[in-house]
Formats: sequence, structure tokens, C-alpha cells
Amino acid sequence: MDLPVAEWKSYLLQKWSLLPKSIQVTVSTAETLSDVFLHSSSLLQPEDEIFLKRLSQGYSVGKDSGAPLFYREEGNKTFQEKDYTVAAVLYSKGVSHSRPNTEDMSLCYANRSAALFHLGQYEMCLKDIIRAQTHGYPERLQPKIMLRKAECLMALGRLQEARQTISDLERNFTASPTLADFPSQSVQRNLHLLKMKAQDKENLTETFPVALAKTLEGVDLREENKQLSNASSSVGLCMDPLKGRYLVATREILPGEPLVKEDAFVSVLNPGELPPLHHSLESKWDTRVTNGDLYCHRCLKHTLATVPCDGCSYAKYCSQECLQQAWKLYHRIECPLGGLLLTLGVFCHIALRLTLLVGFQDVSKIRKLCDEFSNKDIPESSNWVKTLNSGLGEIEKNGKIVETPIPGCDVNGKYESNYQAVFNLLPHTENHSPEHKFLCALCVSALCRQLEAASFQPVTTGASSSQLKAAVAPELCPDMTVWGVVMLRHMLQLQCNAQAITTILHTGSKEGIVTGSRQVRLATGIFPVISLLNHSCSPNTSVSFVSTVATIRASQRIGKGQEILHCYGPHKSRIGVAERQQKLRSQYFFDCTCPACQTETRCMAARPRWEAFCCNSCRAPMQGDDVLSCGRRGCAESVRRDHLTSRLQDLRQQVGMAQKLLSDGKLEPAIQQLSWCQHDAGSFLSAEHAVLGEIEDGLAQACAALGDWQKSATHLQNSLRVVEARHGPSSVEMGHELFKLAQIFFNGFAVPEALSTIQKAEEVLSLHCGPWDDEIQELQKMKSCLLDLTPTPVGSSV
Repeated sequence: MDLPVAEWKSYLLQKWSLLPKSIQVTVSTAETLSDVFLHSSSLLQPEDEIFLKRLSQGYSVGKDSGAPLFYREEGNKTFQEKDYTVAAVLYSKGVSHSRPNTEDMSLCYANRSAALFHLGQYEMCLKDIIRAQTHGYPERLQPKIMLRKAECLMALGRLQEARQTISDLERNFTASPTLADFPSQSVQRNLHLLKMKAQDKENLTETFPVALAKTLEGVDLREENKQLSNASSSVGLCMDPLKGRYLVATREILPGEPLVKEDAFVSVLNPGELPPLHHSLESKWDTRVTNGDLYCHRCLKHTLATVPCDGCSYAKYCSQECLQQAWKLYHRIECPLGGLLLTLGVFCHIALRLTLLVGFQDVSKIRKLCDEFSNKDIPESSNWVKTLNSGLGEIEKNGKIVETPIPGCDVNGKYESNYQAVFNLLPHTENHSPEHKFLCALCVSALCRQLEAASFQPVTTGASSSQLKAAVAPELCPDMTVWGVVMLRHMLQLQCNAQAITTILHTGSKEGIVTGSRQVRLATGIFPVISLLNHSCSPNTSVSFVSTVATIRASQRIGKGQEILHCYGPHKSRIGVAERQQKLRSQYFFDCTCPACQTETRCMAARPRWEAFCCNSCRAPMQGDDVLSCGRRGCAESVRRDHLTSRLQDLRQQVGMAQKLLSDGKLEPAIQQLSWCQHDAGSFLSAEHAVLGEIEDGLAQACAALGDWQKSATHLQNSLRVVEARHGPSSVEMGHELFKLAQIFFNGFAVPEALSTIQKAEEVLSLHCGPWDDEIQELQKMKSCLLDLTPTPVGSSV
């Protein structure tokens, strides 16, 4: 995903292995990125480009004339099954393959409006109705969508508009002979019903839409930080010869306090699970739902009503405004390269988009920057570096070059979230393996050749949607080499400086009575200020995202002068110290010495509670290496570790089978399977083992689906104990589990227990998420509803 697809990566690594030793040495010993790029790109042969082109053509990113009908028919099937969300996605796929101002596009929009109507997304439904009419929706079918439009307006409380739409429909129906074959009795009946609804709602005031668009979190940072943009005044920037730049608390910071709120300088949506390369004709059109179908490719807003690019079927946006902004800034270049960018990976895509964003601001200045750094890389071990004014040239003051002590800061010592800061992020050139640098250089070189091969001519950036064309790219730079060197620098930077943009995926029954949640990676971005945070396997901050905006909050009290720390991924509650060290060393090029790693290293023999085996006789922890012995004095129980490991693998398979039964709605068999797993796990796993937590969570879901709220709550409380042991009482994972428990108590009408759990969940989630978080909003709705109920007698339970 981040790096190229496996076929291209294997191809290039094999090419490297077959190079003469002398050429490998030349690339390996190159002193600058410019030399690495020039030596490597000279080795890219026509047959390599042919192979890459064949891989790129395996992705369906163009518009296929047969696809709209296919997706419309597939959408109709799921619509009939009342799976309106999937139906909307399938209609969107049809829209993406349709040409503007065609019946295909209008019909897909109209069908999607029906799915959105049934989902209660009335504003989006209205927009799709307008789009369908704009793109030539057949006149003979107009009554159908006009009725839907009137119903949407009624649902939104816009009664005057609804009555006008009904009047227009009556007038058009009687006046137009082309509507004679439309079922008149059905129309008249529906019109009559709508008039009755309008009369019933005549005295109601107009309401707001059901779902308001949320742009940014309602979080304000404390005062303006004069040294560090997008940061609270409680955060300071420091520099150390060994660990580089880092952030510290300038005063005592309380848990939950926002410290940094930064919009990504650039981001690229992760494609998710894409169709396999070289798909057969039978699976030509993919019906799977991916990130690209659900999120805006520019602002990352979730939407079921995407607006497609007119030139390709891949890029989709939440609105016409996002489409036009993306086209103006970068997509007019990227559009014809969609298959190639998917093949080369997200890092290469970000590297291109970074240069495009800055290049369009001032091509001549970015070229000057390229010329300077293509000959000399920034000395990474120095405390003093030359800085660039807005990232586009050396700072001059009184005719002299000015040096500042912290890389990325301007002449006044302020660190801004701009391209200067991005460019000064370390590429760690000396730490990357020669074959990795070779691979990245050839990916960038292949991309540059495609840009050079494009027909160079200006494209009007203010073009309307109907005027957008994806055939050409403007002239970027007379010498693509300088662009290549900068893109190579960015691609190497990303391994250590890219930030995963995540979202919370809610799971559960279609009825949505009780939902679970898990964090999933949505996109990859560059955040210059957040990149200043150093790593800890037990950090004192947490990060949350709304669209492309990241907010860093204190997850615990941070004393004045204490370093503010972030987790790069390997967290002590998820993986053991040996695996964490290996991952950090291979990806980030350092050995972690955080307190968590030091403590675990001293106690290597002791497994964490959520991974521990227990004695079958007395339930005490088992200790040892190859042969485990009971830790309780007087108990002689012993067993080989590999035997218990094998049992654990078998148990995981059985749990997986039970979870499949649960997802298929086979509740009773799932409960039987999970109960057997629970009994087996209890004979050799600790009470706080992660697998036992999964089993209890599954049983809680199954009981909730059957309406047995008391059993569901009991199982989930057992799961909570495992989550607390593994992640801690104030972790975001604990917050999500408390949210589920609150749902169970709420649905079981256990008012005191529900209110108590809601309070705990809000307290924990508020440390990690803002007030607009979906779960916090839902908790507040539940609390409001419960407070309106008659108090339940003391001692009541589900």
C-alpha cells in the first residue's frame, strides 16, 4: 500500500540483484540524493516501463461504458434486499463510470437518491435529484423523482417548497403528453398522501437537516503559540544534538487538554482492498466497498453521495467544490496517471502531490530550491542548517545568509506548518538500504518519464466540471531531474514521517442496537508539527482525526518541562518489547529506551497478563522458557511452551469460526461454539488473556442480538476487565468498550447502571476525542433520554 505493489517491488529488487557489483557500489556510495537518482534512473530500461505499464493497466481507473448498467442492476438487487447503504455505493460506482450529461449518469443519480431517501439522508437525496435532472433525467420518469423531492422537503420541514413541488408535478403531469404512459393512479394517490402530510405539518416550524455537516472539531487551543504554529501556548519546541527536535510542556498540562491541532499539509486516501491485478472478464467490475467509495479523495469526509471526476472513475469527492479544488491543485496532473499511482504506492503518490502543491504556487522558486538541494543534501547531523523562506529559497537579511538553530524555522525562529517544514523533515538517506533507495529512485524516475511524455500545454484551473479534461498535464519544469530528486527526498522522508490518518469503523447488527468499533487506517498524510513529537511505547498523548485535521491531546497529566510524546505505532499494550524494538529499528532507525521498554527488557521472562498461560490445576501463572512451571509454591504442574502455543493456535481458529457464525446471524450455534471456547480457554489461559476477552465480547454481542441484555452485560463486563488489564483504565480502547456497555444497559432499561456507565465512558473518551465524536454524541443522546424517564427503583438491573 505505502510502497509499490508486490509485482513491481519484486521486479525491481530482482533487477538490483542482477546488476554488476560495480554499479551496485556506485549507487550505494552516492553521496547525495541527486547522485542516487541520476545513477538509478539511468538504469530504467524500456522493457521495465513496459512491464510497469502492464501492471498499471490492471487497475480499472478509466470510464467503462458498460459499467453504469452493471452497477445500476447490482444496486437494484441490493435495494430490493433493503441494504440501502451498499445500494448507494453501487449506484455511486455507476456514476463514476458514466459520462456527463448522459442518461446513464442521470439514472444512477436518481437511483442513488432513492437509497439515500430510505437512509434518511434527505439533503443528499435532494442534491442527487438535482444532479439527475441536470444530467438529462428522462422526462417520462420525472414524476418519480419529483414525488421523492416533495417527500424530502416534507421530511425536512420545508413545507412551502414541498407544496410548490406538488403543484408543479400536478401541472406538469396534466400538461405534458409524454407523461401519459406513467401510472396516473399511482401518481394521484401519492400526491393525495403528500397533500395530507403537508396539511398535518402546516403548523410545524422548519427543522434542521437530520445530519449536519461537521467540518472541524470544536476545539480551541489555549492562546496563540508564537514559536510553533497550530500548537497550544503550553507547548515548546526544543533541539537536542542526539534526539533532534522535540516538544516539551511549558507549564503543567491536564488530561484531555488539546496540544496540537493541525491540518495535513498533504494527504492521500489509502485505496484499501483493491481488485487483484489482471482480473478476469467475469470479475471485470468490482462490487466490493473500499475507502475510495466512502470518503472524499480531497477532504476525507465520509459520504455515500460522491461526485466523480469527469476524466476517471477512481477519484471521487464529497462535493463539486472539493472536486474543483482538487482539480486545480493536483488532480489535473494525476488524473491520467491513476493506474500508475496505484501501482507505485501511496508514498510515491504523496511525493508527487507535495511537489505539485508547491510547484503551482511558484514554479521558478521551487526550481531554485531543487537546484540547491539536488547538489547538496541537508547535513542531517548538524544542529545548524540553512533555512528557506516559505521553503522556496535561502533567507536573506541585510544581504547576508541567516542561519537558525532549529531546522524548519523561519528567520524569526517560528516553526510554521508549511513546505519549508516539510522539506526539512529528515529523509535518513544514510540509514536506508541501497536496494530501497534504488527501488524508490526507479519508481520516481518512471513517474517523471510519464510526466515528461504528457502533452505539455496549459490547462485552465477554473474550469467547470463539464469542462474538466484529463488528457494533458501542464509543463512542470524544463528539467524533470530536479523534480525527481525532490520527490525521491519526500519518498524517503515518508517512512519515518508519514502519519496514518485513522477513523473509527462502527460494526454490529444492521439494526444498530449495539455497535462495536475499531480503528482503521483511512489515509496517509504529512503533519509538519506533529512530526516533531518523539516516540514512546507508553505515550502521554493520543491523536484523533476529523477529516484531514489531527488533534493531539494529553492522555495524562504532563508536568512542566516534561517531554510530550507520541506513539509511532508499536504500543506496549499491543505487542511485546522484542517485536516493538525490531519494528522501530527497521522502520525508524532507532532503539527505543522509553520506560516501558526498559521495564519489559529487565523482565523478559515474564509475559504480560494478556498473553500469559495459567496452571490447569491452581490457575497460577506459568513461568519459564521452553518448559513452563507453575509459579505457586507447592504446585508441581509443568508443561512445554510449544504444547500450549499449539493449543492457543487451535483455540484462535475455533474463535474465528464462532465469529463467522455470529456475523452470519447464526446466533445459537455461535453461542455454543463460543461457550466451548470459553471453557477450553479457562483451562490454560490467564483470566485477563486477550483471547478470553474476544470470547466474552463475542458472547456479549450474541446475547444482545437475542435481547438477553442481562447476560450480554455480564459477558461485556468480563471483557472490560481484560481490556483494562491490557490497555489501562483511561485508554481509548476502554472508552469504546464502556460505550458498548452503556448501549446494553440503555437497551435493557437499567437506568442507574446506564447513567453511571455513560458518565465513565464520557470521561474516558473525552481524553482522546473531541465533543463532536460520534460515540460521545450518542452517549449524550442516551443520557438525555434516560433522564426523561421515571427513575428506576434502587437495586434494579437488566
